[in-house]
Amino acid sequence: MTIASSSPPSRLPVGGAAEAHSKPRTRRTETGENRGDGRLAALFIAPALLGFVVFLLWPTLRGIYLSFTRFNLLTPAEWVGLDNYVRMVNDPIFWDSLTVTVEYVVINIGVQTVAALAIAVLLQRLTQSAMLRGIVLTPYLMSNVVAGLVWLWILDTQLGIGNEIISAVGVDRIPFLADETWAIPTIALINVWRHVGYTALLLFAGLQAIPGDMYEAARVDGASEWRMFWRITMPLLRPVLAVVLIMTVIGSFQVFDTVAVTTAGGPANATNVLQYYIYGSAFGRFQFGYASAMSVALLVVLSAITVLQYRLTRAGRTDLG
Repeated sequence: MTIASSSPPSRLPVGGAAEAHSKPRTRRTETGENRGDGRLAALFIAPALLGFVVFLLWPTLRGIYLSFTRFNLLTPAEWVGLDNYVRMVNDPIFWDSLTVTVEYVVINIGVQTVAALAIAVLLQRLTQSAMLRGIVLTPYLMSNVVAGLVWLWILDTQLGIGNEIISAVGVDRIPFLADETWAIPTIALINVWRHVGYTALLLFAGLQAIPGDMYEAARVDGASEWRMFWRITMPLLRPVLAVVLIMTVIGSFQVFDTVAVTTAGGPANATNVLQYYIYGSAFGRFQFGYASAMSVALLVVLSAITVLQYRLTRAGRTDLG
């Protein structure tokens, strides 16, 4: 007797058809959800984007255009091509202002970085008290104008308490803000006093990211605190320190308010920094085209310095494995 065997027809599993039909729906649902998330993200970004376009992008583009014109607010802008840039290159006051600005930046960045690094290391190694961190940050909560006025009164040659103390110890009074030699270093140190706490807290945050077991291993090997600082702290802190340097250099080149309330560019243009000269050209002499040309030049200088700093300090890389 022959038994006929017939193989059952192949068919999808019980849930196969349902899964096959459900996949396109899932794709459509996911696409809809992604579209909804994108709209929500755009809604949150819109205020910041609007502020960026209105207060940064448009003024920058407008300033670049005005740098090629002669404009004084009273008459329409007149296209003059590169005349403002040629004038800037041949302007001795511009180069003197740039020199004064560079002197200020060197003093400010040098002293502030060293002092902030020392404070940050002390905060990490000796104490991490939140109260102490708040005290360190206190000067930063004061505006530059208020800080400038306070130090203007303290350092006044005749009535300032600073010069009263100097006179009490038998030293001649020092015209900190009225002497060509002392003016720029004094303004730089005023801004160091105000910003050093904030810079120190940024570096302190970077120190917190360094694993503590590295210091413990170094102590076991007999390394001193000084050796650990140069062999562990500085290499691993480099990316944060690089970003802090970029930020402080950009901010230092834009110094204006402290100069405006203390010396107004004097004495004898000794503190006539570039930002103050730009302000005087625009709002004092109504030469908005020429002031815009100097602003564009400052933008180019800061962009070049930022790129150079980023590459030299390897800010985008870290030695942490």
